[in-house]
Amino acid sequence: MTRSRRVFHPLALALCLATVALAPALADVPTGPEGLAFYDIPDPLPGGEAGSVLRARALDGTMALPSAARNTLVMYQSRDPSGAPVVVTGTVSVPKGVPPATGWPVITWTHGTTGLAAVCGPSRDTDTGPEHEYIAVIRGLLDQFVAQGYAVVATDYQGLGTGGFHPFLQGRPNGWNALDMLRAARSLEPEIGTRYAVMGHSQGGHADLFTAAEGPGDLDGFELVGNIAMAPGSQIASLDLVRSSDKVELSVPYVTYVLISYSTTHPEIALDRILSAEALAALPELYVQCMSHALTEGHWASVIAKDQFLPEPDLTAFLAVAAQNEPGALKIAAPTLILQGDKDVTVFPSATDTLAEQLCAGGNDLEYRVVAGADHDGAMSEGAPVALAWMADRFA
Repeated sequence: MTRSRRVFHPLALALCLATVALAPALADVPTGPEGLAFYDIPDPLPGGEAGSVLRARALDGTMALPSAARNTLVMYQSRDPSGAPVVVTGTVSVPKGVPPATGWPVITWTHGTTGLAAVCGPSRDTDTGPEHEYIAVIRGLLDQFVAQGYAVVATDYQGLGTGGFHPFLQGRPNGWNALDMLRAARSLEPEIGTRYAVMGHSQGGHADLFTAAEGPGDLDGFELVGNIAMAPGSQIASLDLVRSSDKVELSVPYVTYVLISYSTTHPEIALDRILSAEALAALPELYVQCMSHALTEGHWASVIAKDQFLPEPDLTAFLAVAAQNEPGALKIAAPTLILQGDKDVTVFPSATDTLAEQLCAGGNDLEYRVVAGADHDGAMSEGAPVALAWMADRFA
């Protein structure tokens, strides 16, 4: 049975255009050390542009796609929420065979919620990893794409893999991490082409939409052909049902992740004016454990939702930041497909309905498909045939 996960009500939309030049080959990049030493951040940071590769080595573990000719673990330079340089890790998977004359079509993947700690980064996952169940579903989806001749690149996002702050559900920095991963991948693998698509799930569905909206103005020399958002997070400001619930709610750890994220970059959001003393005392759990732990063990898996909030929380600053990160207001220049399971209890279908309405009202080119009988992760596994066919049409 697939575990329910990542809660922020969904929706998605279309894509964009851009281009880039060929860059250095893999042989010219410093080889990173084996094991977790690979993730140690250089001090001081070397200079360079967003997308500069700092080190690389052969990838093993869950994110090594079985059908790929090569799987590479990459450390690269990206941008944090303020636009300042930050070190991020990710993976590059290249198909077998001879690339087309225009280079391998490429997908930049944005993953769903895994946690806030370094160990939660997908590139670090193994068979015994804390998020292995979820990341194995991702591998199954992405391997179908690489087997069909797509290069697949996947960011861990800032803070996951390397450690440090992770800007959870912050659209622009998560999108920058995905776009800079694409830059880094092409500098490693010049046979990757300049036509790309974006695809993501849950938190990554949210990031996917921002990546697609940002891409045309950010990636010179690349052409965005389309975008697939699976069970995308949206309707971030909708906290009333959680705050009033006298039950254990799956959404509470997700809401708390968002509050931690937004309050870190926006100090005007004061957690002690939103969360109860009980919740504040339990926050350290969320910095060292991953999402699976938060959903099944410890404080956050068993608490009554309303007890985690003050009776009259001060949400003014939070709601302003949430509005800035709401994907329904985006303008996306290329076609978008949203896939939503109708049995999803993490990203609710009603929230994705609202997101679709918002994106359509904004004039986006959107196709919205319901995956019958699918739960949250089923949007990936059971939605794969639709995603494969739709993606082939975009690149054709």
